[in-house]
Amino acid sequence: MISLWKYHKTSILFVLLSALFYWAFAYQLERTDFPKLLGLYVGLFVFAFQLRKMISHNFKAMFIIGLGLRLIFILAIPNLSQDFYRFIWDGNLNLNDINPYLFTPNALMINGVPEIPLAQDLFNGMGELSASNYSNYPPFNQLCFVLATFIPGASILSSVIGLRLLIILADIGILFIGTQLLEKLQLPKANIFWYFLNPFIIIELTGNLHFEGVMLFFLVAALYLLVQKQLISSAICYGLSISVKLVPLMLLPLFFSYFLGGWNKSNTPNWSLKNIKQLILYCGMALLVFTGSFIHYTSGDFIDNYSATIGLWFNNFEFNASIYYLLRGLGYAITGYNEISIIGKILPLITIGFIGIRSVFSDHFKPGKLIISMLLVVSLYLFLSTTVHPWYIATLVALGIFTNYKYPIVWSLMVILSYYAYSQEGFKERYWLLAIEYGVVLWFSVKELTGHTFKKLF
Repeated sequence: MISLWKYHKTSILFVLLSALFYWAFAYQLERTDFPKLLGLYVGLFVFAFQLRKMISHNFKAMFIIGLGLRLIFILAIPNLSQDFYRFIWDGNLNLNDINPYLFTPNALMINGVPEIPLAQDLFNGMGELSASNYSNYPPFNQLCFVLATFIPGASILSSVIGLRLLIILADIGILFIGTQLLEKLQLPKANIFWYFLNPFIIIELTGNLHFEGVMLFFLVAALYLLVQKQLISSAICYGLSISVKLVPLMLLPLFFSYFLGGWNKSNTPNWSLKNIKQLILYCGMALLVFTGSFIHYTSGDFIDNYSATIGLWFNNFEFNASIYYLLRGLGYAITGYNEISIIGKILPLITIGFIGIRSVFSDHFKPGKLIISMLLVVSLYLFLSTTVHPWYIATLVALGIFTNYKYPIVWSLMVILSYYAYSQEGFKERYWLLAIEYGVVLWFSVKELTGHTFKKLF
């Protein structure tokens, strides 16, 4: 023990400081206290950067540190997000054989809720926005909500622990499978710790119980199995990834050029029967797994309710946007009204067009190039979105570690500025803070995409 302290006292000090900061984050922080939130968050990033520099070569130590820091949150009720109340609500609805896509919490509370433990507390906790809408969480995510209820003790905390353990297990899976994928891509294995030790990932996923981590586990597993040429297993994992969160669905067209090649100066599509069969098999299997997961829920007004709920994110909600806010300001100047109903329909079309271009005209024969295209598509999607909740950046962080791009890490740091809105009465954003967030991210991303590297920094 003495020799351990003698030779590793600096790294041990950073671990202890990290643990102290995470404990304060989990048990002593109010979302409205933005200065404290910002201070703890930036401090944790400094500690994580230093730890990665000093001991990233020691995989076992980094694994133990990352796991230990996550376990600090095990008894904490999330303090930056209230979505977990809806997760527990949906899980209990499923256990009572009630379709969460057919009934809003408001309707159920008015008409009488079945035997759902702590129904009133869950209803009050989720907030009016969630309570007035149908569930938008896909079926495998619903299964996770159900599994969380099996932790002994019919309480909100017991369900929180169940949700948290699932997310921690997913992160562990990403660590080990992601390390193997990095080896196959001939990238440094230490890249995985930009994810596993990233304070943003630990706080937003383990701390705030967002299931991007479970979605990313299946996505990383799908990519690894693809490299291993296990197409069926890869496609099944890809379908499960979509069934947790819908984001991977928009990336599926990119597999066109992975299997068939793309039109560019150096090659032409390889339309061999074998490759066409592989493309159809892969995409067909992934979609079959995804759509098949809805079988239990397809009754009544399911399709109308689910599509309408998803559409709300494009046509009604606004938070932490960038390009959309600029266009909205232009719309106010011209018409005097908020034109989200129009802009919210146009911006996704730009993303769809970009996906089509990357799918047809890019050379994705190598998995590394496929992942870069995935990263670029998700980046554009977020830059054009009307709503960018902080945890959405997790997908960029995960994809980024399998490339040489570091701007997702920068974004995972800067996104904390969006939480300022929660510190203001009536939820008010400060556009100068968003300008700083997106200005820094855009500068880093443009520099990297035009060939600059930040080796000294990262």
